This record gives sequence, C-alpha cells and structure tokens, in this order.
Amino acid sequence: MREIALFVEDYAHQQIIGALVRRISVECNTAIRLDWRVAVGGHGKVITELNDYMRDLKQQGSPWPDLIVVTTDANCKGLNERAREVTVRDDLAPMILAIPDPHIERWLLLDGAAFKAVFGKGCDAPDQKCDRGRYKQRLIEAIYATGTIPRLGGIEYAEDIVEQININRAARVDRSFRRFVADLRNTFQGWQP
Repeated sequence: MREIALFVEDYAHQQIIGALVRRISVECNTAIRLDWRVAVGGHGKVITELNDYMRDLKQQGSPWPDLIVVTTDANCKGLNERAREVTVRDDLAPMILAIPDPHIERWLLLDGAAFKAVFGKGCDAPDQKCDRGRYKQRLIEAIYATGTIPRLGGIEYAEDIVEQININRAARVDRSFRRFVADLRNTFQGWQP
C-alpha cells in the first residue's frame, strides 16, 4: 500500500484530485492510501502547510510518504509560474503538482460525454479565460441546464464525473490536466515490480 500525502486549497480540490488519484491508481493497479494534509485555506495556506510538513518530515526522519501531491489553482499566473512558487528545496519524498489552469472546476467540464453520462445531457467545452469564479459559475450553469439542482456548487458530483471522464481525451484539450495525469501515471507505473 502506497502512502500519498495530499495538500489542497479547498473542498473542490479534495473531491476532484482525490477522485483522479483513485481512478489512476486503479488504472495502474496500485494500492494507495490518501492522507489529506490541508483541505481549506487557499494557496498561501497550502504553501505554509507544505513547508511545515517538509520541515517536520526532515526532523522526524522516516517513514516518509511514497508521494506528495500538491494542488493549487494557477489563478491566472500560469502553470509554470505557479509551479515555481510551489517548489520546495527538501525533496524527501517524490512530489507532483496538480495546477489546474486557471481553476479546477474547469477540469469537470472538459469531457461533455462524461457530463452526459452523469446528468443525461452534455455540456459545452470550456473556454480558457482567466476570470475568478468563471468555471465555478459555468459548472453550476451546466448542471442546472440538465434539470439538476447543484446543492454544493456542483462539486458534489465531482467523483461521478471523474469516474466517467475519458482521461486521454481531456488530457488532449487541457495542458494542466495532461501534465498532472502524466506525472501521476509515470509515478504509479514506476512503482510496478
């Protein structure tokens, strides 16, 4: 069983990233246990908690997690700039970054067929604009258009959508999604005997 420590900004990240990690682990036949380290507080809180965690790991010694996943939205800064902000010096355990560009709710709109499988009606492909709250609103509107009322902003359906999503098709249309999925697959496949 591989131990994965996950740092996320909020509940949406926890739901979407958790579902993706579990789905890719099944695809790669890898048994995992998720250890959620941060679930609220935004980008600054994720970085602070990550640095504290790395300091504590260094002081305590092993056992270390098999993998650390850090998730933070690009928030219009771009994928590479945000990745530089997250980089830590002490790489005591392998680390991969999930940096949705610009926001994670966009990932749930990448595959209209997955949306249709969950709600009975597809959604339009999302554009690529940097506008705070845009994809949260687009997700809510797409769900309302199916006749469903999203009680938690649509994030309550994240696991269902991720289960249906064609990962390779979504990766072709979104660079940030593609990068995360490729890094995760490579790590899991590297663990195979």
